[in-house]
Amino acid sequence: MTRQYCHVGSRTIAYLDSVPGASELRTIVLLHAFPLGANMWEPQIRSIPRGWRLITPDLRGFGGTTDPDGASPSMDDYAKDVIDLLAELKVERAVIGGCSMGGYATFAVIRLAPDLVSGVVLADTRAGADTLEGRSNRRSMLALVEREGASGVAREMMPKLLGVTTRETNTTVESTVRRLIKQQSNDAIRGAIVRMMERPDSTSIVAALRVPTLILVGAEDELTPVEESRKMAAAIPGSRLEIIPHAGHLANLEQPELFNTALVGFLSAFP
Repeated sequence: MTRQYCHVGSRTIAYLDSVPGASELRTIVLLHAFPLGANMWEPQIRSIPRGWRLITPDLRGFGGTTDPDGASPSMDDYAKDVIDLLAELKVERAVIGGCSMGGYATFAVIRLAPDLVSGVVLADTRAGADTLEGRSNRRSMLALVEREGASGVAREMMPKLLGVTTRETNTTVESTVRRLIKQQSNDAIRGAIVRMMERPDSTSIVAALRVPTLILVGAEDELTPVEESRKMAAAIPGSRLEIIPHAGHLANLEQPELFNTALVGFLSAFP
């Protein structure tokens, strides 16, 4: 699995691709959580069903994707990179999905390019904007980045990202997540915090979804509790909700087999 690079104007977009160049296959795009990168989807890249191609970009500033200086950071930046990447790869329709922050970027893609989206996967995410308390917590995280960088963020977030079962029984996942966080630049983390803090409410986007939708959530997720996923599922006609046992906020890494079974089932039954 080799990282690919796409150049769009002054930007470089890095991504992982399960079948590079296979534009004839159906495509699913998965967008990563904060503050990780495209590599968080490695367990899914290895398990994508026949007939499908999985593309996992590094969002702007993360991994090998550049973040050109410009206007104030916006969640739309992430969405535009995804839209431009798929245009360069000649992908006209795709299932778009993401985990946590990747879910927020997914909502932005749906808003900016609804005709591009043939299906949706929402993992451990929520439709609402940040509450006042949430925005306050983001500002505290910004201060932490300034003081301690990615290492401090990793220390602060680890108990929140992983479920209690994972923390008690699977140290490999914790070391993997810590490594993925420490690989990211302070600028990428800072930009992501601002984008999440300023993101709009996407409740109306969820209510208007009329494409096949899979919602997954770890049963032990404290950052986006199961009830958030239940609300989204209730608002989307025909959606599928999968609650992953013994997993927290990063269900795809904590319980990859259960996550993959749900994802493969969704894609295999895709109309």
